[in-house]
Amino acid sequence: MNTYRIIGLMSGTSLDGVDLAYCIFTKKNQNWIYKIYYTATLPYTFFWKQRLDTLMGVSTEKFILADHQYGTYLGEAVREFVSKNGLSPDFIASHGHTIFHQPDQHISYQLGHGAYLAAAAGLPVVCDFRTLDIALGGQGAPLVPIGDQLLFGEYDCCLNLGGIANISVASPAGRIAFDTGACNMLLNTLISEINLPFDENGSLGRQGQVQTKLLEQLNAADYFSAPPPKSLGKEWVDAHTLALLLNANCSLTDKLQTACYHIAFHVAGSIQNLFLDSQPRQVLATGGGAFNTYLVELIQQALGPQFKVVVPEPELVSFKEALIFAFLGVLRWRQEPNCFSSVTGAPHDNVGGAIYWGSKK
Repeated sequence: MNTYRIIGLMSGTSLDGVDLAYCIFTKKNQNWIYKIYYTATLPYTFFWKQRLDTLMGVSTEKFILADHQYGTYLGEAVREFVSKNGLSPDFIASHGHTIFHQPDQHISYQLGHGAYLAAAAGLPVVCDFRTLDIALGGQGAPLVPIGDQLLFGEYDCCLNLGGIANISVASPAGRIAFDTGACNMLLNTLISEINLPFDENGSLGRQGQVQTKLLEQLNAADYFSAPPPKSLGKEWVDAHTLALLLNANCSLTDKLQTACYHIAFHVAGSIQNLFLDSQPRQVLATGGGAFNTYLVELIQQALGPQFKVVVPEPELVSFKEALIFAFLGVLRWRQEPNCFSSVTGAPHDNVGGAIYWGSKK
């Protein structure tokens, strides 16, 4: 079998909602061809947004219940998506919603139990993509780079501006990818103070003034000077970066602009450190932060003329991660590696993901 019809599910750390993408993948002459046919974003209700944001502090019983109920919630969303669009997917590939990510402590959990998802959707489910890599001693993240290489290899660098920003670059020693720092987790949390979901086009951030001392504090964390492999979780962002911004004694617009400069500084610096020649390079920018034109301008300025930041069509900006998790599911289904050891630090590439078969309804 060389053609696969998959629904990819992705929920990012910025709590925007659940992205669903119905994709068809075909392997032809050793190359993978993809097409996104149907997409949807299911915004979180106030109930789910609050619940996901506070799960780190609940009892074990409440956590397990939330895991099962969120799996059912995802499964029901998929069932409605399938019915509305008249789809016949082979299976679902779900990232889940990350609650914990401390791979050095062998702790990482993506909410949305696959058994409950499969039962509610009536379809097989591939999920739990991180655990095997962490068990092997890797970071379990980022996972998207294998999709970057096999689906978007024409770009020198893939940049994801999601809740956390990360980059992915091909190198002679293998793919290099890591989180550069928080992104929309900072901007969306700040803008929520005035009951907006995001800073449209970065217009409010553009009006502010950089707070130099605050920027220096944001940039001082040891994580930024540590070599890859490395990855970030919500716990680290809350304690280090977000706390500084929320407690800063300045206006909202100043906080937003300072956060944008902080994000751009680390994105650009991370990319420049991986390209020490002077050849022109193209950087594919996706994720919700790619719609923030002010942030993209700052990244382009910081990178300089050697690099061209390319923001593709809106569908790919919004659904690239859902697309790639659908693709990771295909590789797992084929029992082919879907996680690069060069990215995560594991001793070898691995085939991550659990499968729950479900049953057609």
